[in-house]
Amino acid sequence: MNVLRDAITEEEFDILQEIMNIAFGKAAADLAEVINIYVILSVPYVRVIQASELPAYICTEVSGFDNISIVEQNFWGNFKGNAFLVFKEGAGKELVSIFGEDGDFASVSSELLERETLMEVGNILIGACVGKLAELLGDVVSYSPPRVVTDNNPKEAIPAGMFGAESSAIVLRTVFCFNERNVDGFMFLVTSHDSIQWLKSALAAFMEQYE
Repeated sequence: MNVLRDAITEEEFDILQEIMNIAFGKAAADLAEVINIYVILSVPYVRVIQASELPAYICTEVSGFDNISIVEQNFWGNFKGNAFLVFKEGAGKELVSIFGEDGDFASVSSELLERETLMEVGNILIGACVGKLAELLGDVVSYSPPRVVTDNNPKEAIPAGMFGAESSAIVLRTVFCFNERNVDGFMFLVTSHDSIQWLKSALAAFMEQYE
């Protein structure tokens, strides 16, 4: 018996995935207004795993990327966890062109500008997706400042000891790309096993609106 998988029923998994579809669709529309470019988000995938397996899991998911840049941001509320935005190598340069290069950047190195742009995109994309998801679940979340790790080997990007051996995680994954731009990647929302009971209640409350 898979205790982790059975912690959430098949019906609850289906509801969570549908809520993610709604939330991420709304987030994509909001982002189009902010950065004037449409972000395409794939159908989200939900999985429950041991948190200690997360670095290896993410490494497998991004195996097509030789090197990656990661924007990591924590979020807190009843719905709490970590968000990881994973870009392929060189995405920072393309993202700079999305936001435009106007302004006084004479004293800013190209590497710093790329990092700042990755951080800003992370703030917008993670905030929009997590915020919409929390809103639909009747929650309000706050965020830590994002952290950027650039151009690392996927095997080294997330420390193996980042999560406790006894912890479990609900992983919500989507693939995203910026329309008409050569920028794509993965988003992983990882919420701890501690949030499961609240999440089950929130999903039930969401469905009661339609009964």
